[in-house]
Amino acid sequence: MKSGRFIGIDYGLARIGVSFSDEKGIIAFPLVTIKAEKKPRATLPKILKSLLDHQKAFDYTILGIVVGLPLLMSGKKGLMADEVEHFISELKILLPETEIIPWDERLSSVQADRSMREANFSRKKRCKFVDTVSAVIILQSYLDFKNLEK
Repeated sequence: MKSGRFIGIDYGLARIGVSFSDEKGIIAFPLVTIKAEKKPRATLPKILKSLLDHQKAFDYTILGIVVGLPLLMSGKKGLMADEVEHFISELKILLPETEIIPWDERLSSVQADRSMREANFSRKKRCKFVDTVSAVIILQSYLDFKNLEK
């Protein structure tokens, strides 16, 4: 029987960070940063190829995809949240059988940048990895919440 894993996505207009969970759904790991195209529909094949390659290599099913929803500090939706919701709707068309979970990601990029500063990453390295680290933070937040419910 195949194991199942969750996928985390930090969607951005320039780069998209992707992460994945362990088989038990306890820990999130970085997977890849993908350069975004101007339209979500053009970027989706890159994301799906990356996921399918990883899925094939590790032989697992995707239990759900957690997509960071960048709400304003007030909790309201802004322009970027609208972009992410459009991305989610495109993702649902391509993966109708997969649960897509929007997840509040306020300050995940700030937290990712701070973590990498503390680890003495150069500014150039932080820029390269911040989206993937944000995807890990988003997915880890979801996994922690999910595991508290048990």
